[in-house]
Amino acid sequence: MAPTLTLKTGTSWAEAWRRCLAVAPEAFRDDRVLNLWDTAWRADGRALPATSPVDGGPIAGPPRLDRAAARQAVRASLDRHRAWRHLPLAERRARVAATLDALTEHRDLLALLLVWEIGKPWRLARADVDRAVDGVRWYLDGIEPMLAGRTPLDGPVSNIASWNYPMSVLVHAMLVQALAGNAVIAKTPTDGGVACLTLACALAAREGLPVSLVSGSGGELSQALVRAPEIGCVSFVGGRDTGAAVATAVADLGKRHILEQEGLNTWGIWNYSDWDALTALVPKLFDYGKQRCTAYPRFVVQRDLFDEFLRAYLPAVRRVRVGHPLAVERRDDPYPELDFGPVINAAKAKELRDQVAEAIDRGAVPLHRARSAEARFLPGQDTAAYVQPVTLLNPPRSSPLHHAEPFGPVDTIVLVDTEAELLAAMNASNGALVATLSTDDRTTFDRLAPQIRAFKIGHGKPRSRGDRDELFGGFGASWRGAFVGGELLVRAVTQGPAGERLPGNFPEYQLMP
Repeated sequence: MAPTLTLKTGTSWAEAWRRCLAVAPEAFRDDRVLNLWDTAWRADGRALPATSPVDGGPIAGPPRLDRAAARQAVRASLDRHRAWRHLPLAERRARVAATLDALTEHRDLLALLLVWEIGKPWRLARADVDRAVDGVRWYLDGIEPMLAGRTPLDGPVSNIASWNYPMSVLVHAMLVQALAGNAVIAKTPTDGGVACLTLACALAAREGLPVSLVSGSGGELSQALVRAPEIGCVSFVGGRDTGAAVATAVADLGKRHILEQEGLNTWGIWNYSDWDALTALVPKLFDYGKQRCTAYPRFVVQRDLFDEFLRAYLPAVRRVRVGHPLAVERRDDPYPELDFGPVINAAKAKELRDQVAEAIDRGAVPLHRARSAEARFLPGQDTAAYVQPVTLLNPPRSSPLHHAEPFGPVDTIVLVDTEAELLAAMNASNGALVATLSTDDRTTFDRLAPQIRAFKIGHGKPRSRGDRDELFGGFGASWRGAFVGGELLVRAVTQGPAGERLPGNFPEYQLMP
């Protein structure tokens, strides 16, 4: 009989909220977070109710501004930009460094907020904070040559990002943009992360960084955050539907842009025999329930190797650990070691379950479906946002699981007989961010890899977004605008010599670094 679990000491939402009120009382009120614009924290906007995906309990929701207030925020950000861009680099660097020290001091509180707001297991939540801090420190150490011959943009950088990596993607980008001489304005993700971002921005604002943080619907705020003439660059991370609308707007305006969109990242298996290596990797591919832009939800497997693949894959996927990220046997136990907790909300969980059921009804073969009874939950807790790992063979072409990224713990497998079929299946989504090909023969990899439409391609190993000097971008519909990572992130948010063509995927050209 499984032991009865309890919440780890000091980790409740109420305790996390009290710590926020103590650390940054200017940014948090008794029951809500505030918007930050024109150098002040403001109790404007209609605060929406929100619930934690972890247990369905109430947490702070986003205080949604209307279009008029967002326009005021953008105009105020331009005023700050015009002053900040002339600040000496040494002063900008000192203020960013002080912000990183403050983020480090409050690392565990930021991570705990990520657990409650977006359901990250403790290990991954702390890693999200650490990657933000360590990544920006790398830029602090090497920023001078990156800025040589370059100047800040004419207006602030507008950031619209998804909810899954508030620190290591959004806050990281904002701090580098500020270091490069720009004011920054960010919209909180609709689905989660508002308290974590509020705390991070409060710590940055105390050090004098020109950051603004606002909440609102994309449709309501896009006129200000995307189309406003004051904006110097739009940085977007999210889905293809919303990204396409942003891409159309920035193309019409000729505005600098960085648009990271989803794609179906695939893992190909061809003439391969190192099955022990694959077995070791499979549980890691389920980190955070595959709610990552660089997750691998599709395996494309040579039919002759399918039996060997299953012998390696199934025992590994059965070891994936799921449950409440803060549930322990004794209140003072260490945090549980989990691969993932809930997906972002109950609506997404239902969508995934419905897609799986529909795919099976139309002919997909269920190879693995984990049971909820094997997960770690508190007695009587709400589990509506949890989805157990699922693996389907040959999802029908009519299913979204065939051609789109599920953004959840659902693997699909497609069998192929020829190299041409392998490449066609690996390129199913018109461009991806990452891909991997497992093959024993390096010559085969070198011949096939250039035909895979992904920005990064691993040989038997997963690829990630990367840190520090590692570049990042996408092909096809998975990316529009300037590539980022390393020096390219700085180049994307600064002006270079006249006529400069930035590396990126633009309507009029594609230029690799």
